[in-house]
Amino acid sequence: MLHSTNDTVAWLLEPDPTNPGVRYMALRDVLGQPSDTPEVAAAQAAVMSSGPVPAILAAQDPAGYWVEPGPGYYPKYTGTVWQVTFLAQLGADGRDSRVTAACDYVLDHTRSRYGGFSAGADPAGQIHCLQGNLVAALIDLGRLGDPRLDDALDWLARSITGEDIAPAEEKDAPVRFYRSGNSAPGFACSANNHLPCAWGAVKAMLALGKVPEAARTPAIRAAIATGSEFLLSRDPAVADYPMGYATKPSQSWFRFGYPIAYVTDVLQTLEVLTALGYGGDARLRPALELLLSKRDKQGRWRMEYTYNGKMWVDVEHRGEPSKWVTLRAARVLRRCERPL
Repeated sequence: MLHSTNDTVAWLLEPDPTNPGVRYMALRDVLGQPSDTPEVAAAQAAVMSSGPVPAILAAQDPAGYWVEPGPGYYPKYTGTVWQVTFLAQLGADGRDSRVTAACDYVLDHTRSRYGGFSAGADPAGQIHCLQGNLVAALIDLGRLGDPRLDDALDWLARSITGEDIAPAEEKDAPVRFYRSGNSAPGFACSANNHLPCAWGAVKAMLALGKVPEAARTPAIRAAIATGSEFLLSRDPAVADYPMGYATKPSQSWFRFGYPIAYVTDVLQTLEVLTALGYGGDARLRPALELLLSKRDKQGRWRMEYTYNGKMWVDVEHRGEPSKWVTLRAARVLRRCERPL
């Protein structure tokens, strides 16, 4: 007997002390309940008292960082930038004093003098996957409007379009691209042999898409247009975007997991593009069919990729039905007005 939508939603909504963030986000994103309703507020309170979020916060230094002070990119995946990213993805409450301290720490210690987030102490470490993940996380944690985040958003947008940024070769320019990071406009990245990096583009669009339309600057709007066009320039289900050091797309594109670090997958491409209003675009149909092909008879999706053993806490188990991956799929199908 095949599943019903109600069965899948009920599974996501059941109280689950091991992954309470699923219920919180399902109430908000699948049922569409406002964040200030008592039921949603209670669900988020549960996120802060059980499951992975308290385990991550237990490892935090009182100063706001994890493991070692500084930019926080290392060590993977227990350093500061990863915890801020994971806390947001797991549904942490940005009003909690420990989460606030973590956000302030990365805003003060992980930005370069250009304003963008960097893996090192200077602009040479700016890459879109890092910047997109952190900007998206900080918006989810309630920091939109913070002048430091506004600066990071502006840099992220302009680093995509190239506005007012000199080529990397102009080493005397006051503001320029760097060959060691994002090396040119349009998602060019040293990690992809200076070709446009689709993983970075997905993360950047994830972040920029979270800015409410009324708050989008001309630079942000131009960057969203550039990024959407790039991600739709190839079939997202095939993911044969420019490959600097490979001959075929990474298999990570086709393994769905959670939480998500710098690697991305076809499902996240769908999440990003449907959030930007492309849910009815015919170019997404093959990717949607790929998504639906992974659904089992109970209406659930499996955990295919995990950082378990590398983070402060394990999240679900690879190969088993995953509430987190199913929640991600449910968001996409809801935006496409398709049954779950």
